[in-house]
Order: sequence, then C-alpha cells, then structure tokens
Amino acid sequence: MVDKLAVVAIGGNSLIQDPKRPEVAQQWEAVRETCTHIAGMIAEGWSVVVTHGNGPQVGYILRRAEIAAKHEGLHEVPLDLVVADTQGSIGYMLQQSLDNAIRRMGINRTILTVVCQVLVDPQDPAFEHPTKPIGGFMIEDEARRAEADGWQVMEDAGRGWRRVVASPQPLAFQEINAIKALMLSNYVVIAGGGGGIPVVRDEQGNLCGTFAVIDKDRASSLLAQTLRADLFVISTGVEKVSLNFNKPDQIDLDQLTLAEAQRYIDEGHFGKGSMLPKIEAACAFVRMGGPQAVITDPPNLARALRGETGTRIIPG
Repeated sequence: MVDKLAVVAIGGNSLIQDPKRPEVAQQWEAVRETCTHIAGMIAEGWSVVVTHGNGPQVGYILRRAEIAAKHEGLHEVPLDLVVADTQGSIGYMLQQSLDNAIRRMGINRTILTVVCQVLVDPQDPAFEHPTKPIGGFMIEDEARRAEADGWQVMEDAGRGWRRVVASPQPLAFQEINAIKALMLSNYVVIAGGGGGIPVVRDEQGNLCGTFAVIDKDRASSLLAQTLRADLFVISTGVEKVSLNFNKPDQIDLDQLTLAEAQRYIDEGHFGKGSMLPKIEAACAFVRMGGPQAVITDPPNLARALRGETGTRIIPG
C-alpha cells in the first residue's frame, strides 16, 4: 500500500550543470547529487516515481548521428529511437545513483526504469506547426542544409538556428498498469523519460512511433494525475518561481493559487521555453484534483517538502 506518493520530474538540463563540460563523467556527478536529494524524500517516507528530461542528450545523439552519416555503412537514428535510447541511458544512471544513495541511508528498495510509450493523437494540431527545438544550435547556412535534408528549422531567440519538431499533447501511458503494479510492490520507479516515446495507432490499430517529442513536464503532469499522486514536484534550475525574472524588480513567489497562476500566465510573466511549461504542467495537475504541486531546484527538495522554500501551487 502506497501511503504518500510524489511524482518528481527532473530536467534534462539539470543533469548537465555546466554546458561547457557536458562529458559523461560530469553528468554522473550531477545525477548523483540529484539522487541524494530524492533519496532524502524516500527516507522521509515518500513513495517516489521519477521522470526526467532528455533535451541536451537528444542533441548529442543527433550530432553524433550527423557526423556518423558522413561515413559509409552508418545509418541515421529515428527520433523515437533516440528518445528510447535516452530513457535507457539516463534511467540506468538514475537507477544506480539512487540505489547507492538510499543504501547509504540504510534503505533497501529496488529501483527500476520502465521504457514508456505515450500515446498521442495523429491529428494533433502540433504536427502542422512544429515548434519544439531539438539538437544543438546552428548558423544559418547549416540550418538551410538541414532544411534541405527534410528538417524544419527556426531561429531561436537570437542564439542561432535549431531543428524543430512537433510536440503533441500526451494522452495516455501505454505501460501505466506496469508502473502501478511496481509501485504497489514497493519499487521505486523511473518512467516517462523525455516525455515518453510518442506513439500513434495506425489504421489497423497497431502502435508505431511518430516523428515528434513530448514535453517532459506535460507528460509528468499526466502521469501524476493518472497515479493520483499526493504531490507533483518539478525540479528545475531555480529555487523559486519569480516574476520579472533576472530584473532589478524580481519577485520570488512562495505560493500561487490556480487563479493567480493563470493571471500571471496571461500577463506573460513566464518564458515559453523555460518556466511557462512548468507552471502549466503544475496547474494541470492541481486543476485535475491534485492536492498541490511544487517547483524548486534539486538541493532544496527536502526543504520544499517541509514548506520552507520552493513555489507551491494550490487549488485556491
């Protein structure tokens, strides 16, 4: 029996703390630090399901594929397989690091990663208007070559050009029954990595991958709703959500009602590529009956659970 359940979503960028040092050894350091904080939640009696982002890691795999494509006999990697690859690799790192962290606390639990397919609607309007940036930045000449190879590209906030793909709404986790069964058997589950592998049903009813990526925060919110979690935690790069972020009049927010959050969204306070999807995901969880959601950074997870920091989203 699960007493209190938290779904904890950690960002792919939080696993690479220094963009100038993205090597695997540094990724291990970041994963171990994050898992120490999640282990603290488990020690305090929480059952935990962990989700994670994969944005930078997807970019590295695509870059390697581009380099490899210049050599005869090496093939490109479809996007759905790239997401599956990162679910396995990041899941392995989280499994090992979290196992070590809880054992140091005298806790013996099995950690398991579930490779998740997430159903999307093939008629989702997102397929007509790809907007989700993936991969690294390019100069315009490189972007035009990528466009000639069949990619859609866009200029990204003055930082360069990037490939963009569709980001449809997640509808259902195909492996949800397995996730529930593992939870009830006292496993710590890692699921929905990178938002899940986007799949559709074809005319014969068969599942097949589709060329898209699912927003990690949206998928994590859906998972938290489906599991009827007591708490949805989004772990990101800041201790609290702020208004006027990085400006002299920055205001840190301790708590938001759904109505307050919607007003700030309408006023354009949250960046589309940064805090907005997190606020929207947190609000979706609470709007569908979730008791509360919390947004904070990994070192402050335990303090946020005690109400000492972080930004809490509540019904009203």
